[in-house]
Amino acid sequence: MKKKVVAVMMSLALCASLMMGCGSAETKEAAENTETEETVETVEEEATEVEAEDETATEVEETTESEEVTDEEAVEETAEAAYEAVDINVGSLKGPTSIGLVYLMDQAKNGEAANNYNFTMATAADELLPKMISGEMDIVLVPANVASVLYNKTEGGVSVIDINTLGVLYMVSGDSSIQTMTDLKGKTIYLTGKGTTPDYVLQYLLTENGMTTDDVTLEYKSEATEVAAVLAENPDAIGVLPQPFVTAACIQNEALTVVMDLNAEWNAVQGEGGSSLVTGVTVVRNEFLAENPEAVAKFMEEHEASAAYANENVEAAAELVAAEGIIEKAPVAAKAMPKCNITYIDGEDMKTALSGYLEVLFNQDASSVGGSLPADDFYYIQ
Repeated sequence: MKKKVVAVMMSLALCASLMMGCGSAETKEAAENTETEETVETVEEEATEVEAEDETATEVEETTESEEVTDEEAVEETAEAAYEAVDINVGSLKGPTSIGLVYLMDQAKNGEAANNYNFTMATAADELLPKMISGEMDIVLVPANVASVLYNKTEGGVSVIDINTLGVLYMVSGDSSIQTMTDLKGKTIYLTGKGTTPDYVLQYLLTENGMTTDDVTLEYKSEATEVAAVLAENPDAIGVLPQPFVTAACIQNEALTVVMDLNAEWNAVQGEGGSSLVTGVTVVRNEFLAENPEAVAKFMEEHEASAAYANENVEAAAELVAAEGIIEKAPVAAKAMPKCNITYIDGEDMKTALSGYLEVLFNQDASSVGGSLPADDFYYIQ
């Protein structure tokens, strides 16, 4: 009996001990949970504070950026307001080079241009060169080889600032037997003045196709309109014409058609990676450029925009072309303009295309570019 009582007492003591242990564990777990909850709350509070700081920093940055943009716009507006228009005499040829300028001409008439432009159109480059040399003209748009001749004549007194037209020359005739350059052997070809772009391009293509000027008869006229008049009287005659005169001639006489694209013929003999057929470039007097660099820069911007307008708004630009008397009727102008290769190329791209073209002409006939190729200072790169 005594042993049973002792056993019961020991059992009760053990249970009490176990119960106390359980209570301690529960208390410890509860404490740990409380600490965890407090820690989580603290982290959440800190995260909230960091987010608030980030939002504040972002707002400050956005405000700063906004202020910077506003400041830049204010500076630009101030610069525009401070700019004083410069008088600039610009000469161009009656054709694609002037077509690329018509929008700027219209802006100038309406007082919307950056400078005070005085535009003069001529039928031949010879009318513009003396005025450029004397200083009467500040900027002229002339054939590429003429620009090189002018550079040599003035001993580096001019710089080319952009290319305004690429290949615009076509061979027109009612003679359907003319399909390749070799088909010209023994024929008479009418073209504008000796020593002009059509002349040098044609002679180069004849040479590259195994012929010389002895194999054909070249009849020179002073203007493209005279060549067109010959074709109107005799559709079987062969003429080299630039756009837009090609389109005008073909509309006036349905017997005429384009028998060869001289731009395509040029590319064929040059091959992949060869030079481009550059028709027209824009040249500035270096003295004027040195005195008015900002005015020249603004002209370049407006010239680029004007050329783009002619290409992107053909119908509207055609009305301006007719108003300027470049082509008599707007519908004819609208039909011709997409084939005029009006462009605007400046900088390194201009130098690459133009220098390659001039080198081809120089190798054919050094006098075609004024006796020597222009140096690097001929190419104005901003």
